[in-house]
Amino acid sequence: MSIADNDFGNAFLYSCYFEKVFGHEQFIPEHVVFFQISGETHLDHQKGKMIATEGQIVVARKNQLAKAFKYPAKDDIYKSVSVVLKANRLKQYAMDHYLSSDRKYAGESNSVLESNLFIKSYFESLTPYAEAADRVSPQMEQIKIYELITLLLESYPQLKELLFDFSEPHKIDLEQFMVKNYRYNVPLENFAKLTGRSLASFKRDFEKIFQTSPRKWLQEKRLSEAYYLIESKRQKPADFYLDLGFENLSHFYASFKEKFGITPATINSVA
Repeated sequence: MSIADNDFGNAFLYSCYFEKVFGHEQFIPEHVVFFQISGETHLDHQKGKMIATEGQIVVARKNQLAKAFKYPAKDDIYKSVSVVLKANRLKQYAMDHYLSSDRKYAGESNSVLESNLFIKSYFESLTPYAEAADRVSPQMEQIKIYELITLLLESYPQLKELLFDFSEPHKIDLEQFMVKNYRYNVPLENFAKLTGRSLASFKRDFEKIFQTSPRKWLQEKRLSEAYYLIESKRQKPADFYLDLGFENLSHFYASFKEKFGITPATINSVA
């Protein structure tokens, strides 16, 4: 199981793949810390891209859009171990250790950090917890979570503000946000949350701005971009359908034919 495939019900996640894997979960609702054992993780997020290589850890902030691509090492496999730091655990830790964050975190949402002996040993100890998550009691989970938080604060004190900022996303410019992030395939509830709105408020504001429903606009925007990539960039659907938010090629082809009345192959042959 991986961060991309998980519903964040488990705190400890172990990933092991022999081939390149694309993560279908593109919204990160809780802070996540993962350690790269072998291979590489390429993370496309709202502000750019980053790569985690063997021996590095990534701290990904909650409430953000991101796409994970997992690449096995040459002649080896992809392995990583992740820990989900849920808000309730962090709040309890802050209370138990008399910690507080004086201001809203304004730094990077994702950080790649070099591990040390303590961090590396911690994640190595997590494998049985991740592989047998159904047998991990709440007490066992809390001990390991607290251990990680302590190690992070000792090793990377700059993470304090990120970890203990419990504020929610504030209301932002909806049009600007959607134009930048329509490629992410997430439920409307996630778009609403990230723009600081309830779902009802999001739909109401969206239709006022775009004069159509969110679902229809997203479909039209993605298909128009697909047409451009095929016609002008001579790209094949297999190379970009995931980047544009389509779940599979069959879904893409059916939607494309319905909108344009032709297949992508027709465009290429005419061009």
